[in-house]
Amino acid sequence: MDRIAFDRPAVTQTAFPLPHFLRGKVRDTYDLGDRLLMVATDRLSAFDSVMQNGIPGRGIVLTQLSAFWFRQTAAIHPNHFLSVDPADFPFDATTWPPEEQAKLAGRAMLVRRTQRLDVECVVRGYLAGSGWADYQRSGEREAGHVALPAGLVESQQLPAPIFTPATKAASGHDEPIGFDRLVALVGADLAAHLRAASLAIYESAAAYARARGILIADTKFEFGILDGRPLVIDEMLTPDSSRFWDAASYTPGRAQASLDKQYTRDWLLASGWNREPPAPTLPPDVVAHTAAIYREAYTRLTGATLPG
Repeated sequence: MDRIAFDRPAVTQTAFPLPHFLRGKVRDTYDLGDRLLMVATDRLSAFDSVMQNGIPGRGIVLTQLSAFWFRQTAAIHPNHFLSVDPADFPFDATTWPPEEQAKLAGRAMLVRRTQRLDVECVVRGYLAGSGWADYQRSGEREAGHVALPAGLVESQQLPAPIFTPATKAASGHDEPIGFDRLVALVGADLAAHLRAASLAIYESAAAYARARGILIADTKFEFGILDGRPLVIDEMLTPDSSRFWDAASYTPGRAQASLDKQYTRDWLLASGWNREPPAPTLPPDVVAHTAAIYREAYTRLTGATLPG
């Protein structure tokens, strides 16, 4: 792979001597022409706000677990993943100062550049979170604009996984939309493809995780278009984008102990925060526990242990 020589940008401030493409809530993305370098930071976003302090090692978990799932599900649907190996990157980071190399290590993913679709493809296999709240508000009729049987309880497994897309907001809160509105946004053929692909990936991943003692209650996927075909992009099946439960302690009718960002969300709700910026500072014990459960999810799903 050809290597590119970059001068340090003179105007835009970035963490690395690379042209900046986008600063997201939790990721910084760099422009490499027809490819992008996505670097997951330790920043944590909850209720669409970035916390005042981060979670140590979180960015490494997100990058390495996403890479695992991109490889695991590539036969089900193509994705934008290329490599997490610095030897494959089109620049030589060994020439950078040590502190910049350290900020890149384990957190960077080389991907194909696509035209992102501004929708989130949410799949729910269990009734939890905003899906459970929506079900209650609707008088036990639906969740995410999808009709459901009456009499379901919190955390109950649904008769079949459901697809509940949402708009992807650049700022503020994402908005759940019905499938009809998704069709209006992207067209009937692409909407049908996104639904089928999301459900197929979820069902395969859920079966894999269940065999390893983890239930994937729900998750969200993002897609981009490259050369006229959709690819899965961004992250995949991480503790940030998914709700992971311990299968051994799963009990319908109540909230579940989680191996994901829900632990932090629960603390934020109990703190009395109104879910609007600025977010509060997370206490040390919440930071430490969140870091530990992110790593546990990675290890249980991949069978590998991250260094550190």
